[in-house]
Amino acid sequence: MRLFHSVVLVLALVSARNVVAQSESALAPQGLETLRQSASSKTEFTLDHSMLVLASKLDPDNEDLRRVIAGVNAVSVDSYHCPGAWNYDPEALSSVRDEYRDLGWQHMVNKHDKNGTEGENDLWIRWQNNAVSDIAILLARSNQVNLIVVSGSISPLDLTHLGGHFGIPKIEGGIVVPNTAQR
Repeated sequence: MRLFHSVVLVLALVSARNVVAQSESALAPQGLETLRQSASSKTEFTLDHSMLVLASKLDPDNEDLRRVIAGVNAVSVDSYHCPGAWNYDPEALSSVRDEYRDLGWQHMVNKHDKNGTEGENDLWIRWQNNAVSDIAILLARSNQVNLIVVSGSISPLDLTHLGGHFGIPKIEGGIVVPNTAQR
């Protein structure tokens, strides 16, 4: 059964990449290209609504997850690993932040350590017709940068139900919880 789940997830990832390429380019800031070029490894994927529904069936007992997915159009995850600590261009992160600001996204969370030792967390929300239409989360650590964009009708509180699924980190009490699940 685990093999079946893995095959379904891989097929979802491959087909979703082709299906939502247009919406992905609209949500991915140009500043990511610099991070992409300097990364020693990268993981990039987008799941459209139908792929999210299919993937949610792997966790059939999670009603909250299915409720949240009903309003989500797509989830896009870009994860870049660098060969050494703080080995990525900080200007690239500034470029991403500037682009979201220039596009009118509201910056909701800005947690940056004074000396940069633990990393940076940013959360942006884009409003459309007095409702949240997109949420972007930027997590920068010493050797990794993650950008997660959720498109659709969703509240920031609903992100807690998506945490731990689809490449979105599980967050409890404002702290990212490490994934300890056996693969």
